[in-house]
Amino acid sequence: MIPSILEAIRQNNSFLITTHENPDGDAVGSSLGLAQFLRNAGKEVIVHFKDPVPDLYRFLPLVDQVISTVPDRPYDVCFVLDVGEFRRAGAAVTSCRTVDSFINIDHHITRDLFGAINYIDSSAAATGVMIYRIIKESGATLDHDTALCLYTALLTDTGSFRYSNANPEAFAVAGELISVGLNAWYVTEHLYESQPAERLKLLAEALKTLEVSPRGDVASVTVSLEMYELTGGTAELTDGFVNYPRSIRGVEVAIFLREMEPGLFKVGFRSKGKISVATLAELFGGGGHHNAAGCNVTGTLAEVRSSVLHRVYEALAV
Repeated sequence: MIPSILEAIRQNNSFLITTHENPDGDAVGSSLGLAQFLRNAGKEVIVHFKDPVPDLYRFLPLVDQVISTVPDRPYDVCFVLDVGEFRRAGAAVTSCRTVDSFINIDHHITRDLFGAINYIDSSAAATGVMIYRIIKESGATLDHDTALCLYTALLTDTGSFRYSNANPEAFAVAGELISVGLNAWYVTEHLYESQPAERLKLLAEALKTLEVSPRGDVASVTVSLEMYELTGGTAELTDGFVNYPRSIRGVEVAIFLREMEPGLFKVGFRSKGKISVATLAELFGGGGHHNAAGCNVTGTLAEVRSSVLHRVYEALAV
């Protein structure tokens, strides 16, 4: 697939890059890393995100050039990164009639094959790693800003190399990115040592909702709309909250329920490996990875909790 992607880059000039709603570190880092690479190659590049770049990642280069609307003009190629499902790129992209072809680059287990080129590898630790492979095969020199973006993508999607997707390739790529002259502490400081007070206030409220199953193998926390009002926090500050119930000894599956609007919840799953939470998320119209997945579920909090827990207990009983 990589030679086909490089040929598409060589033959074309105008590129649109986009990713999924509520972009995480891999989505932001891989998109900006690819944009930097294309611009270095003399290409015309526009980066579009349906939702704003979280404040956590605003230290990255090119972030101020990300736009929220797709300019009404022709594009030779649209790169869609890390989406799993095409709909997650947003209607402005999925219904765009001025794109000649789509290139889909993704590492989710559950995914749509919507591109003229579909570069899919669920063994990749992050979509940022796949962008790194493309750049390396192109023969281009990896510059500092591109390395910074891709390292951020890799660091965040492996949970600082704590998750099971932190494979030998992930460590090797990280080493090469740092060898460019990247300051690893600079990235760590921005990601983990610069939290706004509102995040900790919101986390304190979320932890009050901690529930652990009688057998101790399932745990959950919840964030409600009222908690945002109480703490001054926002949805983007909840990134990583699901890891707190997951960290409990004996827990196999952690669940994070985030109220998006009255009657609608974003449900995040994390597994320690016994079961695939991607399969669980698919039951509710979502998807993801073996150990990390998500979906949207309608209903009251009690209804959503009940239906989600029912499916989790079923999976654990197999």
